[in-house]
Amino acid sequence: MRGPVSVDSGASSGDVAPAETTVRAPLAPRRRRSWRQAWRRDWQLYSLAVLPLLFFLVFRYLPMIGNIIAFRRFKPGGSIFGEYWVGLRYFRMFFTDPTFWEAFTNTLVIGALTLLFCFPLPIVLALLLNEVRARRFKRFVQSVSYLPHFLSIVIVAAMVMQFTSVDGTANQLVRLFGGDPVAFLQHPEWFRTIYVSSEVWQTVGWGTILYLAALTTIDEDLYQAARIDGASRLRQTWHVTLPGIRPTMVTLLILNIGSFMAVGFEKILLLYNPLTYPTADVISTYLFRMGFQSSNFSYAAAIGLFEAVIGLVLVLSANLISRRTVGTSLW
Repeated sequence: MRGPVSVDSGASSGDVAPAETTVRAPLAPRRRRSWRQAWRRDWQLYSLAVLPLLFFLVFRYLPMIGNIIAFRRFKPGGSIFGEYWVGLRYFRMFFTDPTFWEAFTNTLVIGALTLLFCFPLPIVLALLLNEVRARRFKRFVQSVSYLPHFLSIVIVAAMVMQFTSVDGTANQLVRLFGGDPVAFLQHPEWFRTIYVSSEVWQTVGWGTILYLAALTTIDEDLYQAARIDGASRLRQTWHVTLPGIRPTMVTLLILNIGSFMAVGFEKILLLYNPLTYPTADVISTYLFRMGFQSSNFSYAAAIGLFEAVIGLVLVLSANLISRRTVGTSLW
């Protein structure tokens, strides 16, 4: 490194001495840490990821090997990888099966209705709760809306059956207004309404947690500037609040689209019956009947693989569209 260099401006001894300038060598670029150095420094943090990684490895990735039986003839008691190769035989079987396409249509309809109601309602509830200034009332509403999430699916299904039975609360209200009782869960046209309503009741309150957390990250100066400009509360919500929580909204939307095809297997399995198959039977329940009741495991594996591929395509498409239109995505 060179020493300081004096700059002579020709000034007399009575003038102020000129400042000295220092010529410094350019800084050397930072060396990237190797993975070994990062491991030595932060091994405690990396060790926290061991159990989650083992969980996904054992219960998510290793079972993928079993998808091979979608292309092989599998018999219970034989080889876990099937007896012999059959190619796309089982895919052709369910592509030509009218029952499968009925279940596929029901999956799309129920999934679309669930997404239509269960995605925006938590946002609306979070915005309403954010405007409440009475803390006790706000906590009470939050507790009441969160509680259904912690109930078992079996308990929720039993409550729905009790509510919609011939002598249940719903039919008591029908009788009160002079109508005849209806066996709601035995009529296919009522199943989707009952399912979506119970899903809204069970999930909307819990879904507000992430949005309420996102609302706390919005800078209060933005609201102050909006008020100075004369913006009403509605315009503040539209131009400040919603853009502030947009990344959270987009992330949850992509995740919901990813689980679009795996709609409510447990609840539908507990609520539906052969009378409501035309509107209640979805791919997951149809797969369950084919695999465990009919013991046609290869056929069920082919259906499950088809469902997983559709889910993957939906997630990738939603992420790509979000990144190009909104600028926010999962990756």
